This record gives sequence, structure tokens and C-alpha cells, in this order.
Amino acid sequence: MSVEAPATPRTRITAKARSLRFDAGSLSLDLVATVGRRPSTPVERLDGPERLREWCAGVGLAPRDDEDPAALLAALRELRGAAHDVVTAHLDDRAPRPESVDLVNALARVAPPAPRLRTDTRGRLAHPPAPRLTTAELLSAVARDLIAVTTDPRTRDLLRTCDAEICRMIYLDNGAGKGRPRKWCSMDRCGNSAKAARHRRRTAAPGPARS
Repeated sequence: MSVEAPATPRTRITAKARSLRFDAGSLSLDLVATVGRRPSTPVERLDGPERLREWCAGVGLAPRDDEDPAALLAALRELRGAAHDVVTAHLDDRAPRPESVDLVNALARVAPPAPRLRTDTRGRLAHPPAPRLTTAELLSAVARDLIAVTTDPRTRDLLRTCDAEICRMIYLDNGAGKGRPRKWCSMDRCGNSAKAARHRRRTAAPGPARS
């Protein structure tokens, strides 16, 4: 008589789990973070034109109105896979796939628009509007950011993976831990949850037997 293996607990996919992240510390890592819960139950956060617009607005990139959203979405997802491979290769002390390196380098060859200063009616510096980008220019901006993150030794050494097994988001530790490496992508999201789980385990543990 065969015995069925116990069912794996299913993790509920909440609206919070599907929400976009803009706190990874760099443009390319914010793109990598559009897939959540990679090691267990991957959650696609960049799941359509509305989310694409939300993500572009959140990172300050504005595609031109005549660009095809479906083509841009597909290209960003392809770049996202390559970016994830490149950053995890560093964290895992392995070589990235050659096709990932080739894709990033090919996309980075396109020159993004030159930055510009803008002044208001009184001649004071004003925040410039996001330039309207072609798909190639937008992808180049992300690819160049990834290259900057992974080739600058000081920045590369700040790459971290969230300690929460259900998260494992990759982020730059910007020093908010006051000299101590950050364990969590966000204290509000994963840090507090981990502390609450430890507290529940301690309170649930049986105390010493009384004589």
C-alpha cells in the first residue's frame, strides 16, 4: 500500500505580494524585483500593459507613445532574466550564462538621450520631465545600470539577497543598517514578519517540565 506524500503548503498570493517594488536600490534591480518569490512560488508582477506603465513611471522612464507596449514588455522580461542571471552569478560565485552577457552588452550599445538641465520662468533649476524613450533607449538605460552595478567593485559588494526564504529579493545595501549588513529587503515587509515568526515559535515551544 503506497502512502501519499503530504501536500506542500500553498502560500497565499496577496495583493502585497503582487505589488511592484521600487526599493531595490537601482534601476536594473527594480526590474529584477518584478518577479517576486522566485525560489518558491514565482509571482509575475509585470503582468500587462497597466503594470508596465506603473513600473516605467515608478523608475522614471517614459516610453514614447508610438512604442508597442507588448514588444517593450517582452523585451523587458527577456532583459530581466539576463539581469537576474548576472547578479545571482556574482552572489553565487559562478559565471553568468554567455547569452546573458551578450544580451546585456548588445542592449547597452544604444546611446540613451543626453541629460538636460531645465529652468523655470524665473531662471531657477526645475525638475526636468522624463524624456520620452524608444524601446531600444529604455532597454539601454536598464542594461547600462546593470553594468554599472556589477562592474563597480564598491557597488557590487553591496549586493545582498533577502534572508526571507519566501522572498530572496536582490537589493543594494545602502548603509541603512548603520554599519551592519542588512538581512532583509525591507524591515516593514520581511524583517517584521521574520521577527513575528520567531516570537510565535518561542511562545509555542513547551516550557521546562515542572516536578
